Amino acid sequence: MNSSTLLDVDQAAHRLGVTVRWMRRAVAQRRIPFVKIGHYVRFVPEELDAFIERNRVEQAHFGAAPSPR
Repeated sequence: MNSSTLLDVDQAAHRLGVTVRWMRRAVAQRRIPFVKIGHYVRFVPEELDAFIERNRVEQAHFGAAPSPR
């Protein structure tokens, strides 16, 4: 990782498809990984990808009978 790969709040919000306000709240509540450089908050793209995977909810399977084992 180098400093050019770090994303600011606007870029991270765009990458996740959320608002900047949501990002700032997630940082304040320590719900999302971030890097603090002075008073700047930055995000590592690979950590955002991992955050997405950790919060993935699998679809429910309705109507189909369970397959026999």
